[in-house]
Amino acid sequence: MSDTVYLLEMIGIVAFAISGMIVARSKNMDPVGVFTIGFITALGGGTLRDLIMDNHPVYWIRHEEQPILILAMAIVFSYWNRAGRMRESRIVLPDAIGLGVFSILGAQLALDLGHSWFIASLLGVMTGTFGGALRDTLCNEVPYIFRKDQIYASISFAGCWIYFVCQWYFHNETISLTVGLLFITVVRMLAVRFDIRLQRDSMQP
Repeated sequence: MSDTVYLLEMIGIVAFAISGMIVARSKNMDPVGVFTIGFITALGGGTLRDLIMDNHPVYWIRHEEQPILILAMAIVFSYWNRAGRMRESRIVLPDAIGLGVFSILGAQLALDLGHSWFIASLLGVMTGTFGGALRDTLCNEVPYIFRKDQIYASISFAGCWIYFVCQWYFHNETISLTVGLLFITVVRMLAVRFDIRLQRDSMQP
């Protein structure tokens, strides 16, 4: 794995772990709960991807520095008083970053293993959304991916295809990764800011 991809992987892990730990603290979980939610949010999507593609051992087992980092973050979040006062709305930015990073990296890995663009895009969406879905489910919230509000999974899907097209056109991995990641992150933030949805209730203006 190139240094750039590894750096993006670590950024995604930190971003998703932060989003999970903010939600866990808002639910008054103890340090074990904070670590568990952070771990599942950060690594759940990649674990599902590896299991589906029969990629063993799963990625984080081969890179133990990742769960160790999440454990260190959980300790800080558990005993940092300000973290307990963070609102759940604060997870939007780290969640958007994590969605972008893991969607594109999941799609990239699927392509490297010889899968088609369509299958790779589905695996990218799974990688980017599954950890957050587990986070919300365990915290008794409706997962973003199932909410009838701002677009989420569809942004991940579109971003994967933008990555594929850039890869085909530019033949440059760095450009393709950057464009795909930025598209997903920025569009997700804009969707939240401007309440962009795929469908609105008939009674809603």
